[in-house]
Parts: sequence; C-alpha cells; structure tokens
Amino acid sequence: MPDNKIDASPGATGQPDAVDKSVLHRAIAASAMGNATEWFDYGVYAAVSVYITANFFSGGLESIGTMLGLAVSFVLRPLGGFIWGPIGDRLGRKSVLALTIILMSLATALIGVLPTQDQIGVWAPVLLILLRVCQGFTTGGEYGGAATFMAEYSPDGKRGHYGSFLEFGTLGGFVAGSGIVLILQTLSTDAFMNEWGWRIPFFIALPLGLIGLYLRSQLDESPVFQEVLDDDDQETKTMGENYKDLFSTHFKQVAIMFGMVTALNVAHYTLLTYQPTYLANTVGIEGSHATAVMFVGQVVMMILIPFFGTLSDKIGRKPMWWTSLIGLFIMAVPMYLLMRVGFGWAIVAFVVLGLLFIPQLSTISATFPAMFPTTVRYAGFAISYNVATAAFGGTAPLINDAVIDGTGFTLFPAFFMMGACVIGMVAVSFLTETAGVSLRGDEVPGEAEDNQSQVLFLGNSDDDDPEYART
Repeated sequence: MPDNKIDASPGATGQPDAVDKSVLHRAIAASAMGNATEWFDYGVYAAVSVYITANFFSGGLESIGTMLGLAVSFVLRPLGGFIWGPIGDRLGRKSVLALTIILMSLATALIGVLPTQDQIGVWAPVLLILLRVCQGFTTGGEYGGAATFMAEYSPDGKRGHYGSFLEFGTLGGFVAGSGIVLILQTLSTDAFMNEWGWRIPFFIALPLGLIGLYLRSQLDESPVFQEVLDDDDQETKTMGENYKDLFSTHFKQVAIMFGMVTALNVAHYTLLTYQPTYLANTVGIEGSHATAVMFVGQVVMMILIPFFGTLSDKIGRKPMWWTSLIGLFIMAVPMYLLMRVGFGWAIVAFVVLGLLFIPQLSTISATFPAMFPTTVRYAGFAISYNVATAAFGGTAPLINDAVIDGTGFTLFPAFFMMGACVIGMVAVSFLTETAGVSLRGDEVPGEAEDNQSQVLFLGNSDDDDPEYART
C-alpha cells in the first residue's frame, strides 16, 4: 500500500459525519439494483440471441444483425453520459438515478412485446434497435451515477469492498438473465422458446426497476455531494462551464480512464456478452450448454468479487489492474484453444479468464470515481466511461463476429483482448493510486498526497538547497 494512504480509522479520513451502516447498506443495495437491472437486459439479450436472430433478422443479416442490435444500444451511451453526467453534478446524483432506472427497465420490458419480422416486416428489427438505443441512452447516465453515488457513500478505507457490490450487481444481473433463460430452455421445448419463451425474461426487468426506484427514493444525496451543495463559497457552474473545466483541467484523467475502460470493456463484452454466440456458432457447443458455461463462470465470479474488492483496499488498485491485464494477455490464447476441446474444458477456460478479469471488474467503482474531484466526478466518469464503451466495448461482439465470419480466424477474440490489455497497461502506468484517499474537496483525489510525499522525500535528501527540495 502506497505511503499516501489516509488512515481509515474514525475521524482520520476527513469524514466528519460517519454514515450509519444501515443507510450505507441501503445505498449499496440501491446502486447495485440499478446496475443489476441494466445488465439483466444484456444477460438476457445475449442468452436469447439465437431466438432474436430467428424472429427479427433474415436476408443474410442473421447473427450480424443480432450483434448489431447489441452494439447499437451503445451508440447513444456517450450522449447519455454528456447529458446525464453534468446534470448529476449540478442537481444531484439521486434525481438522475431515479429517472434512469425506470426508463431503462421500461425499455427492456417493451422488447418482450415486440412483434416479429414475420408479423410486421422490417419494422420489427427497426423497433428492436430503437428500444436498444433508448436503453443505451439511459444507461449512459445510470452506471456512472451509480458508481459515483456508491463511492461517495463508502468509507475511504473500505471503498473497494463496498464498491465491489456494484459489480456484484452486474454479474447478478447477468446470472439472473442467463439462469432464467437456462431454466426456460430446460423446462420447455425449442418451439416454445422460439415462439414465446424468449420474451418472458424481458418482462422481469420492470419489477426489478421498480424495486430499485423504491430503494433510491428512500435515500438522501451522498454526504460528499451534499457538502458541495451546502458550501456557500462553492461557485455554481453552468453545464458549459463544467464541460470546460473537465476537459481543460482534467483531460489527463479523462485520457487515462479512456484507456483503462477500453481494456476493461473489450474483455467484458467479449467474455460476458459475445461468449454464448462464440461457443454456439464457432466452437459448436449446443445452445443450452453454452448458456450453462456462462452461468457457472458468472456465479464463480460473482461469489469472489467482494473478496477482490476488499483486497484492493489492502494492496491498492494499481496492483489489481496490473495482475488482471498481464494475466489476460498471457492466458487469452491458451484458454480459447482449450474451449475447443469440449464442454467441460470450455467451463474451465471461461472460469480461468473470468478469475483473471475480476481484479479489474471488482475495483471499477473504487477506481474510476476517485479519478475526478466532486464537482465534475459524475460527468468525468460518465463521459469517459461511455465514450470508450461505445467505441471499443459495445462494438466488441459485432467486431468479433464480423472478423470470424469474414476471415475464419476463430482466435481473433483472444488477440483482440490482448491488444486491449496493452492499451490498458499504458493507461494504468499513469494512474494515481487512490486506495484509502478521501474523495472530498475540489482537488483530484490522491494527487496532493503524491506531491507532498515527493516534497518530503526530496527534503530528506543530502542536498540542503530548499529550492531543490521543492522541484
């Protein structure tokens, strides 16, 4: 753990009013529920991709059309980040998160009532894509806001532990989505699944969203953001001024986060979204078996996420990211080769890659919000995260599928992941360690501590020149 860590004991972190544990737990649950609802949709969409292809796409589009339906939901995520982020920094995290969760769950539920291509022709895929775009626009504000809200509620010394439950919600949504589809596949026929069964999981998103909305309505603003609202000396900025402040003063943080998110989301969407299609179409594993591979791997990852989040509080965020990036770079090709051996080995390979991915996934909510000061935290996170996700994350399934179809190079997903890991390594090398550092104030967390550590170190050198000590 670096020397700039702030003591997390009571009264030592600059947190004057400790959040009651019951309130903290409700904040964690409210944030995680929204994230679970968001990723429940992606888990279901990935698991029923074969049925969506049969019902909405024909004429040569087939799986490419289905992957386009997934990728297009990311087109408006950056716009969502540009809109929702600054609003969240001006009006508060809570109000934005209440709106995004209900819009997101409603868009997901409406997919379940769409008529098929046989019934209304080309309008079927058009309506599907429009709902995916709407879902993408709302999630552009959901994830960054939920992570910011959770990070600002968490104690400094346990931000990794509590923040990991947001990603617990991510995998919980995936597991619930793929698990429900797997149960339906097991208890029904292919004909029923193709006709009506694929629709059922989408309906479940609406009650999930209503539960999340209720949980969020019972909470106050985060203590860190409330301090900004209560500060009479704090200048109220327009959205344009917030944009200018973010990109002129904090462009370094934006660039670092963009590189890290590129690595994170290429791995994320290759492993957790494209994998069922890859296992079924490329490896030749039966559809229900491909779903089972995902289900087992995601359950293992979900169980271990809180332990990795807690570990990041002890050793720091950067060692976690280095371990994950280097591990995925080394093991991607061997594990993709192992998937070809058979069903059991495919589970082993997926679990290994999932375990290597967890050190990144478990620390998102602790690492990324801490890269920006409070006044631009929501916007900085939402914009940086969603632009990178739209460019390199949400398009990963489409790119993987198109390259394999066009070239026959079935190991492309592994090499794609390796290239993204290199980008991530470059970005992490510039990251400031923020484990245990307070998120309060209008300075970039951790940088002041780094500068003071440098001055103290230089002041202890053999050179007595005070000017030297301040360089």
